[in-house]
Amino acid sequence: MPFSAGFRNWRSVAVAGLLLAACAAPQKLPQAQASGEGATIFLNGEIITIDEALPQAEAVAVRDGRILAVGTREDVSRAAGAGASLRDLGGATLAPGFIDTHGHFAMLAQTAGMANVQPPPAGPVRSIPELQAQLEAWALAHPDAPWILGWGYDDSLLAEQRHPAREDLDAVSTEKPVFLMHTSAHLAACNSLCLDAIGIAAETPDPEGGIIRRQSDGRTPSGVLEETALYLVYAHLPQPAESQRLAGLSAVQELYASYGITTAQEGAAQGQNIADLQKVAARGDLYLDVVAYQLFQKDGVIPEEFPVSRDYENRFRIGGIKLLLDGSLQGRTGWLTEPYATQAPGQPAEYSGYRIHSDESVSSLFDQAYARGIQIIAHANGDRAIDQYLDMMAPVLAAHPGQDQRPVVIHAQAARQDQLEEMAAAGILPSFFAAHPFYWGDWHRDTILGPERAAFISPLAAAKALGIPYTVHNDPPVVPPDVIRLLWVSVNRETRSGQVLGEDQRASPMDALRAVTLNAARQYFEEAEKGSITPGKKADFVILSDNPLTIDPADMQSIRILATIKEGVTIYTAGEEE
Repeated sequence: MPFSAGFRNWRSVAVAGLLLAACAAPQKLPQAQASGEGATIFLNGEIITIDEALPQAEAVAVRDGRILAVGTREDVSRAAGAGASLRDLGGATLAPGFIDTHGHFAMLAQTAGMANVQPPPAGPVRSIPELQAQLEAWALAHPDAPWILGWGYDDSLLAEQRHPAREDLDAVSTEKPVFLMHTSAHLAACNSLCLDAIGIAAETPDPEGGIIRRQSDGRTPSGVLEETALYLVYAHLPQPAESQRLAGLSAVQELYASYGITTAQEGAAQGQNIADLQKVAARGDLYLDVVAYQLFQKDGVIPEEFPVSRDYENRFRIGGIKLLLDGSLQGRTGWLTEPYATQAPGQPAEYSGYRIHSDESVSSLFDQAYARGIQIIAHANGDRAIDQYLDMMAPVLAAHPGQDQRPVVIHAQAARQDQLEEMAAAGILPSFFAAHPFYWGDWHRDTILGPERAAFISPLAAAKALGIPYTVHNDPPVVPPDVIRLLWVSVNRETRSGQVLGEDQRASPMDALRAVTLNAARQYFEEAEKGSITPGKKADFVILSDNPLTIDPADMQSIRILATIKEGVTIYTAGEEE
């Protein structure tokens, strides 16, 4: 099945009447001469450069995939030369292409083949009966599949406010294993056959860094697995053929491009993911830049031949290593210093989540990476996990003074003010999961963190006040890679119920846009190549129906992606989605 078909319900598509001349083929200017051949001029629209040295511009010229000139129409036309092509923006807005600062490009391709059991707006499931119906429909459509697989259930948004138990999934099938991934990708649910297939029984101990949830007797597995307990499943899951995997990776670009993204990330790559991405790249099938970070488990050793690079080969590169220090706040597996506001069934009142890596493991991997100039990104949602990151990073930074490795704290949901100050002093970059206030803000406030802590999740304004060049992300497939929604949430912090969560931590429209453009490029060491409309940089652009800097912030979600341009080549227009 074409990958994009599985995600049509993720976003509405602009109608043909809304397409501007920006999405049409370039037209020749009069007086064509050889000096301007190969150049294209973008004009007659609003241009957001994100370049403080040249914030205002009437036109932009591009040649050979690079930005040739930016400025007045007269100056840009002169630089391009007579005979340049004209691309009339028709009043639309030209901005730098969006950069995905944390997501899972390969995982998104994998989930396309599963039943979509996500809640709105990403999927159709609001209750366990609807979840069961969705799985049954998928099973009928895939009669030869040895397992029934689903992606994205969310207990916080199910009417029953709980995870599906083994009995709920046994009602779907007693003939095939049923396996569902939680929307956070940090928990899962199994039916009885699934548990049998992977060898989980009453006597099976919890793995280090994970939990096998039990029924009220304290022994019988409930079907819900947390964190490293998921690893017990992975070796048993049916795997698609290589041709299917590579086709999925090629196709996932269509979705990213439709959201204005020109650089994507695979932020927890396994060896197979990297091998597949290298094959797709070698075939010339990547038209987005893709950066992968390989996931390292407890006590991992970085191989001597680890092929990290800051240069792309056929639009793919390995950017560094990834660690998981804790789990999901919404799933109550994130590691906090203070207990959760309410506890999951079976947990004591003092429960505050748990670690994934020992201090020794984190310290060893940090040491190895810094000694070899390898960038580190580490998932740390809870403030205790962020403490571990900072505590283990401090001696490494002291041992390598002046070394610019730009370590990144991924998600940084529950970061405290003192931790932000330490990040600012150390040059550590937080990449905030800033979509959370919308998707789980009500859940965080009422169930997970309580009002005070919830109001400070993704503290964009506090980071800005400290001069931190933070970035923001969606973490697809946890939520869709909808950058416009991400910008809207960053600026408004409105929850699903329409309440504002932490008004004082809102970002300005410019700061939010910078977080997915120039700051994002800096996170990748690519600020000299991307992130702003500046002469000499790659011509990576997005054409928007409205200007995010001048539209009413409450209306930012109405902005449509009209076209996405990668190095001067249009890779998406809204008309292609009709």
